[in-house]
Amino acid sequence: MSLLVLSAQDVDTITAALPSAELEALMASVFRRLSSGSHYASPQRTSITMSHHTALFMPSRVEDVGTAIKVVSVPTSANDKRGLPASTILLDEESGRVEAIVNASALTALRTAAGSVLATRLLLSEPPSSLVAFGAGKQIEAHVDLHIRAFPSLKRCTIVNRSMNARLENLLSVLRQSHPLVSLEGLALDDTTNVRSAVGHANVICTATSSTQPLFPSEWVSPGTHLNLVGSFKPNMVEVDCGLISRAETIVVDSIEAGAIEAGELIAAGLNAGDMVEIGRLVEKWDCKDGLEEIQMRKGDVTVFKSVGIGLQDVAIARYVVSKAESLGIGTTVVDFHA
Repeated sequence: MSLLVLSAQDVDTITAALPSAELEALMASVFRRLSSGSHYASPQRTSITMSHHTALFMPSRVEDVGTAIKVVSVPTSANDKRGLPASTILLDEESGRVEAIVNASALTALRTAAGSVLATRLLLSEPPSSLVAFGAGKQIEAHVDLHIRAFPSLKRCTIVNRSMNARLENLLSVLRQSHPLVSLEGLALDDTTNVRSAVGHANVICTATSSTQPLFPSEWVSPGTHLNLVGSFKPNMVEVDCGLISRAETIVVDSIEAGAIEAGELIAAGLNAGDMVEIGRLVEKWDCKDGLEEIQMRKGDVTVFKSVGIGLQDVAIARYVVSKAESLGIGTTVVDFHA
């Protein structure tokens, strides 16, 4: 049996032309399966502390989709700008052997951003014109890119980073080249006056940082704003303050079980399961055309989607990309790997 290996370049080639609607639909199907109790296995991630990274191991299986484990190494230092090394191992369902090894660095950002775009579409009442993003890594690149592709109404995007460094400038250059009709601006986090103004005028705010303290105070955020929080995955990590969580009243999450033990903002705010609703339930109601008002959730003056990431997303997007690679003849095949 052969083994397919997809490099970062292979993955970029496959995903470059994927429509945002297709990615949204893929994530919607994943969240729907999770919330409807379909046959799946998604144990809590295992973490191991290394000398310079936290290694995360995320196994998962979705019936009729596949079985996989993703390994991600998260730098312990905020000054480590090399990104998040990630690989997904996809298993053959019949033999149990490894079918493919996929560079998942870009896929992690892509599947997370697709989930956020889906949440923005479900929760924001009007088409957005202004987006503010905190961070300058692959997650923010994917979030800004996918939101612009999904919402033609977006005309202005501001990216806030710890400092105005080369990484931020490079990101802005890439996004400006891809989206010449959108005004893209970068700000340093300590530029309080301009950051406050940008946050106050934003329809959508996306955060993807490893911060352990709120990036901005709740009072900066205008009523009606939607927030996608995807950075924190440990109890001590927080990107927004408790006041902002309280304003939302009910928090939309990818997984209630995972959010309750991994999402620092929700833990700090003392939320319990009754204060959260899974996005899969919103997808179910949307599919049935019942409207989101049928879901029993308290509405605040802002909406929040908190994602810690679930293994089902990794299985789905890995299987999707491997299928595309096989049909396009992309990747490196190791013949008789299992001989």
